[in-house]
Amino acid sequence: MLPSIWTLVGQAGTFLVFIWAVMKFVWPPLTQAMEERRQKIAEGLAHSEQAEQALDRAQAEAEEVLRGARRKAGEIIEQASARSNQIVEEARQSAVAERDRQVAAAEAEIRLATNQAREALRERLAELAVAGAGQVIEKEIDAKAHRELLDKLSAQL
Repeated sequence: MLPSIWTLVGQAGTFLVFIWAVMKFVWPPLTQAMEERRQKIAEGLAHSEQAEQALDRAQAEAEEVLRGARRKAGEIIEQASARSNQIVEEARQSAVAERDRQVAAAEAEIRLATNQAREALRERLAELAVAGAGQVIEKEIDAKAHRELLDKLSAQL
């Protein structure tokens, strides 16, 4: 059985009404939803691009901060090294000054001891000279009475 022409016209009309209803009520929200989705995707890509650029800038800034920190650390190490060298030099100079002071004190002690030894030697020599002279002239010489003469003699020695 073949459909009648009126059936075909009715079905075509219904189809046209269906198409018109879809175009009028369904199609605009669909196209609007697709357009919104396209815009969201475009915004997401733009944000992604911006985030990537921000990441690149942040990495560059981080590298700059690291370079600055390394430079500052190098300066601090250099200053510490210079300060340690200065401290060592000050300690060396202090040690040299202390050594010179001790040497001078020791030399003064030696001079004092030498002078005391010379005085003692002079006195002993004077005693021996008086004793020797007494034996030569066989009488005793009074050391107290002849003190001036003995002092002159010891000064000459």
